[in-house]
Amino acid sequence: MNLHSLIIRTLTGAIYVLLLVSCTVYSPVSAFFFFAVVTAATLWEFGTLMNKHVHSTIVRPINAMAGVVLIAAVWLSTIASPQTAKMFALYGLLLLYILVSELYRKARTPLRNWTFCFASQVYVAMPFALLPLLSIVYDADTGALAYNWIYPLTLFIFLWVNDTFAYLCGCSLQKYIPFKLFPRISPKKSWIGSIGGGLFTLLAAVIIWRLTNGLPPAPEATAEEWPMVNVQCSMPLWRWLGFALVVIVFGTWGDLVESLIKRHFGIKDSGNVLPGHGGMLDRFDSALLAIPASVIYFMLT
Repeated sequence: MNLHSLIIRTLTGAIYVLLLVSCTVYSPVSAFFFFAVVTAATLWEFGTLMNKHVHSTIVRPINAMAGVVLIAAVWLSTIASPQTAKMFALYGLLLLYILVSELYRKARTPLRNWTFCFASQVYVAMPFALLPLLSIVYDADTGALAYNWIYPLTLFIFLWVNDTFAYLCGCSLQKYIPFKLFPRISPKKSWIGSIGGGLFTLLAAVIIWRLTNGLPPAPEATAEEWPMVNVQCSMPLWRWLGFALVVIVFGTWGDLVESLIKRHFGIKDSGNVLPGHGGMLDRFDSALLAIPASVIYFMLT
């Protein structure tokens, strides 16, 4: 990688991290808009891939709109908004449109279009729609809903730490322990890299546990404010470590799932919207499995 490419990659990564962190921390509204845009762009990219490589004719604007509406419906449902039912109804209407429109489009591959549209809603839209289930919690002290940005932000921190140290450990130690993790799908991934990334992610969980347990109590929201505030995080260490382990395992699987798609199509990147990083699927592949897995983990523990 030459110096120019490295600078472009670094600047793109810095802007991406800055936007994700600032939007997630600032408010639930900014978090919603950020991930709504991410969802729409990722669904559009997924549709572009399918249309190009499997000769489907997905109507990308409608598919992307459906994903955004699903996110809005789930976010509204978490605060018991009276608009929730309307949003879910609109989402259902868009799905019905996707089905019925194939009767009139005279496309050669209507079943293929349906398959990839609905697959993208499950693979891309649903994980991002589940994010508020990590961030909006019931505050037992005030009896109100509270917005806790720590959990969704930590999920991405775990993913970044895991990816970074898996790469560093793999590059430095693979020649001594040359066992491949999944050579059929991703020849460059090694067991030693994955183990190293996992260990550093568990260490990050310990550090975050220490930091979050020292946070001061959050202020109470007034009736005029959005009924969500940052709340103190007091999860026990074992739960933080379990959270990290779930993100490690399912984040790695998420990376491999997207690698399987790209290998099947014979491409290096899913797109070029992020200079130096590829496409939206390349950037969020790990999160697409880690988010629903984390939600399930918190519901079961």
